[in-house]
Amino acid sequence: MKIIDKEYSVIYDQATNTVYWSGIMRLNGGQAYEPILQLLNKIAALEPAKITMNLRDLKALNSSGISMLGRFIFSIDRKKNIQLLLLGAKAVPWQQKWAKNFQRLMPALQFEWV
Repeated sequence: MKIIDKEYSVIYDQATNTVYWSGIMRLNGGQAYEPILQLLNKIAALEPAKITMNLRDLKALNSSGISMLGRFIFSIDRKKNIQLLLLGAKAVPWQQKWAKNFQRLMPALQFEWV
């Protein structure tokens, strides 16, 4: 399962239950993020014990994308049977800025920073 565009990619590695994000995501509005949200929901429907979201190579994400990611994190929190780990890069300002907000949506959310 993957979505590849000239500016970004979202690729799921089922062997490791890791979603790799890369590039710059500045899609126009919430509707444009629907295919990505559908991909994430398909992964969650598999009910793995843990999903890792590797955001380290995602240099930019606009407010519509952050909203989409927040909705997904909140939906995982309600499931209670899936652990979520976000891998972030301290060098990417938006990631640390939004980490605390994402933690409010899912108190059990775990982070690893490089």
